[in-house]
Amino acid sequence: MNTIFRTFACTVALAVALPVAAQDQSPLSAAEFESYTTGKTLYFNAGGMAYGVEEYRPGRRVRWSFLDGRCKDGEWYPEGEQICFVYEDGTGPQCWTFFQGSNGLRARFMGDPAGSELYEARDTDEPMVCMGPDVGA
Repeated sequence: MNTIFRTFACTVALAVALPVAAQDQSPLSAAEFESYTTGKTLYFNAGGMAYGVEEYRPGRRVRWSFLDGRCKDGEWYPEGEQICFVYEDGTGPQCWTFFQGSNGLRARFMGDPAGSELYEARDTDEPMVCMGPDVGA
């Protein structure tokens, strides 16, 4: 039983440490980001916890959700080494620097002194499930 616990603890420690492993890489260019993301739905974690999901569509269009069933559409554009997102609700631009490692994308938020960082938890080619506005209200 003790061996199983140690194996589990090591697995969790590695899963949390992996996003940090490739911090010396160069940021993705807009073309690299577009090539990697278009047609995918990516789930992101932060600090070992689920954070959100984004669906990347052709034409640099996106759909984001904080995993609460509410989605907002938007688009992205390059700004230097950053990828900036603007959403239909008027939030933005929100700019991130993306890096690609062996475990997927890492994203560092610009304008946050603490250096908020997200990392790709999984990807799928399935579309997101979004509830309509004010469902159940």
